[in-house]
Amino acid sequence: MKKRDYSKITPAIQSLAEKCVQNGAIPPELHVKYAVNRGLRDLNGKGVLTGLTEISEIESKRLVDGEEVPCEGKLFYRGYAIDDLVNGFVQDGRFGFEEITYLILFGELPTAEEYADFRALLADYRSLPNSFVRDFIMKAPSTDMMNSLARSVLALYAYDNNPDDVSVENVLRQCLQLIAMFPLLAVYGYQAYDYYRRERKSFFIHEPRPDLSTAENILHMLRLDSKYTPLEAKILDMALVLHAEHGGGNNSTFTTHVVSSSGTDTYSAVAASLGSLKGPKHGGANIKVCAMFKDIKKNVHDWTDREEIKNYLRRILQKDAFDKSGLIYGMGHAVYSLSDPRARILKGYVEKLAREKHLKKEFALYTAVEELAPAVIAEERRIYKGVSANIDFYSGFVYDMLGLPQELYTPLFATARITGWSAHRLEEITNAGKIIRPAYKAVQPRQEYRTMDER
Repeated sequence: MKKRDYSKITPAIQSLAEKCVQNGAIPPELHVKYAVNRGLRDLNGKGVLTGLTEISEIESKRLVDGEEVPCEGKLFYRGYAIDDLVNGFVQDGRFGFEEITYLILFGELPTAEEYADFRALLADYRSLPNSFVRDFIMKAPSTDMMNSLARSVLALYAYDNNPDDVSVENVLRQCLQLIAMFPLLAVYGYQAYDYYRRERKSFFIHEPRPDLSTAENILHMLRLDSKYTPLEAKILDMALVLHAEHGGGNNSTFTTHVVSSSGTDTYSAVAASLGSLKGPKHGGANIKVCAMFKDIKKNVHDWTDREEIKNYLRRILQKDAFDKSGLIYGMGHAVYSLSDPRARILKGYVEKLAREKHLKKEFALYTAVEELAPAVIAEERRIYKGVSANIDFYSGFVYDMLGLPQELYTPLFATARITGWSAHRLEEITNAGKIIRPAYKAVQPRQEYRTMDER
């Protein structure tokens, strides 16, 4: 039997696609006419208020004499400033992700005993059902690890003896298991892809160790020799902490609320959030940053010449360089204006890792672009608020220095953000709100029916 190419775009599909575009385009001026906030944001980029949360808070503006004034960005987990939380576990020499996960889920910082018990609980859950790797992960491995991750999450529904119970107790149990399993699903999914799709000669699976943190286990399972330096593990842990939660309005977390409000199961809700995070406008941004810097390093001959860097950034904005999108990736954020606190915290650790990896010149180039890009953007574009580096600007560089494959960049984001998604799902269920159903206004004129002979 002849093998069929299901990905082929046929002339029939092309013709139908043209109809979709022709009959689906809505004039932009109608959004202004009917006061529709596209992207649920107003003209100044401020998000439309759609809900309340106690889980995290983002501060980018302050009221001064009755007016909102941009300020240095701040992030709070359960009311605690992220800087204070980070300083706390760093000074005490602890890994932070498990402690922060406890805080985000339960609303309070754990005692030493609660922290130890929680780590033990996650370690106990950090395993997959028998034959799961063979039956689901190794068969038909996906070229995209986010699809592999979503498929695995949906498959876990079949292994759950009580999958549809949406009581707080049962959903919490499911969420804790997923938080523990995500590193395995991501790393094993990549190992299968690397072996089958890239035809690597050997296939290895390292079992997670109960004595290791989430960050340590990721490096242990991913690397053939399971070796890593203390700084490597600490900076990966820091990246997980900073990606764990970011308010209820980001696309994937809002998706969690929307889907959870329908009363569906945890696995379906998380799979939907994974689909959102996969998008390059959300979770895949750091990959674009890495690609952009590869292009900059190729085309800027003197990395220390700030004028040459500035001129090339201007070419990128003018759609004359890199991917012709007119975007300097990693610069700007939907909420933050003067600074992203996550980028600020991560940058200090990036510099340390760059020294350890002998990549100080590359770090200097990143710093130069961070400093020069806002001025170039201000010259070329009309902006409503300040522009600064966001966390994606540095996270891709971190993962690159750690030797992590780009296929795992977004799954690592998900491995952290499953904490926030879980907390928001529990919050949605606890408050038993109505199904989320915003309104859309129909602007298609009504038409009289015509018989087929009349068309």
